[in-house]
Amino acid sequence: MNSDKTSPPPARTTGAKRQKTGAELREERQKAALKANMARRKAQAKARLGQHNDKSQGQ
Repeated sequence: MNSDKTSPPPARTTGAKRQKTGAELREERQKAALKANMARRKAQAKARLGQHNDKSQGQ
């Protein structure tokens, strides 16, 4: 067995700036749009639930 020789850990590119591909940029835009859309839907649902609760309490 070769326990004396261990391979070094793979080199990391932390801190290294590389230009993103078009696909990566598009994916980031899609993620941001999805996050904004989900926040908007959540706010709408919360508002609808509040209106529904107000109506049911008034009866």
